[in-house]
Amino acid sequence: MGYRVIAAGCITASLFVAGTVASALAQSQLPRPGQLPPAGGQQQQQQPQQQRPQAAPPQQQQQGQPPQQQVAAPKPYKVVAIAAPPMVNDPSFAAFRKQMTAAAEKKDRKALADMVSKTFFWMGEKGDQADKKKPGIENLAKAIGLDAKDGSGWETIIGFASDPTGAPFPEKKDTICAPAEPQFDGKELEALAKATGTDEADWAFPMQPGLEMRAAAQPSSAVVEKLGMHFIRVMEDGTEPSGDNPMIKIVAPSGKVGFVPADAISPLGNDAMCYTKEGGAWKIGGFLGGEQ
Repeated sequence: MGYRVIAAGCITASLFVAGTVASALAQSQLPRPGQLPPAGGQQQQQQPQQQRPQAAPPQQQQQGQPPQQQVAAPKPYKVVAIAAPPMVNDPSFAAFRKQMTAAAEKKDRKALADMVSKTFFWMGEKGDQADKKKPGIENLAKAIGLDAKDGSGWETIIGFASDPTGAPFPEKKDTICAPAEPQFDGKELEALAKATGTDEADWAFPMQPGLEMRAAAQPSSAVVEKLGMHFIRVMEDGTEPSGDNPMIKIVAPSGKVGFVPADAISPLGNDAMCYTKEGGAWKIGGFLGGEQ
């Protein structure tokens, strides 16, 4: 599951979150250990993922071939409200995130290394994957692909640094992780997925109210509906967002199909950067997600 909130207007950050949204919603992944609780502070109970309707021909199943999954047809659905993720109201945290951005824009590895805790952790599917014998920066670099030749690792830093939200990480004292999850009723989301024949991984939430759904995958296309602060079904069509203003296909509660900017919505359970204070100064304390 991947993580979010990228400030509007930042192209590199927008591309980062667009890719995160696309990959996270295109795959049904198991919950990672120690997933952040929603904004309300209560851990949502993870439920087994719903199976999509199977639509394989009988002869295919008789031949021992795995049945194909069919995307559920769009239809109206019940609105499941969300509350916005909590913001971190600490000027020193905002200043720290600016330092992260500056280091990433210059690809200054030394400056970034000074911002990483010596006790950096990397929580993945199998627990803490950080090599405690190595400096924190080495573990961070491996977790996010910092040394990728295309510079995507540095763009990832910029993306996380642009996020002003944060929620406590229960498994580590005095640690927050961002992006923070919104507050919602987990049972209502589970029921919503079941009623629509979808997975919970097929649902995302808007970054702000009044999100405009457009008729086509173009920012200049006609607005067909405005969306509130509630879960939105992402309609998988086999394509990934592309271009300077990538758009994602969705289904509104009315059942109408349209498109919204990829960086305007977020899936649940994205990867997260974690922060802690050491000697009164903020540090990058860990990372949730990724694969070793």
